[in-house]
Amino acid sequence: MTSRRSSTLVPYSAQQMYELVADIERYPEFLPWCLGLRVVKTTRDGEGVPTKIADMIVAYKMFREKFRSEARLDQEKTRIDVHYVDGPFHHLRNRWQFNDQEGGGSRVDFEIEFEFRNFVLQTTAQSVFEKAFLRMSEAFVARADDVYGAVKVG
Repeated sequence: MTSRRSSTLVPYSAQQMYELVADIERYPEFLPWCLGLRVVKTTRDGEGVPTKIADMIVAYKMFREKFRSEARLDQEKTRIDVHYVDGPFHHLRNRWQFNDQEGGGSRVDFEIEFEFRNFVLQTTAQSVFEKAFLRMSEAFVARADDVYGAVKVG
């Protein structure tokens, strides 16, 4: 299984970053390798927290796959939990947690773990994972700059 955790300080509030990441329908507009995304169902749990089930199509070089995941969008806790439903993975889970920082900005904590069913896909994914992870992280910060206006730090 491949996994990674990161913690990034950004000049935007936890709520702003939560809203940006929770807006999954827009991922194809800015996220590398995301060719399409369609929300197929939205529900609310007993606490009133929405969950979106979505199909995403991703492509990288010769690799092109569609998978379904379920995202629990807890705005009150500024937390997003994503679980795998169907597709080429044996396992996929990621979690976003957004926390405001004293003096402004917020800390974005992200963790992901995944394992493909197919050994070749898993091996390929592991070989490009760090580069892909960095590009995706940069894409979310660039999207925040576009949506909220770039903020100069320092």
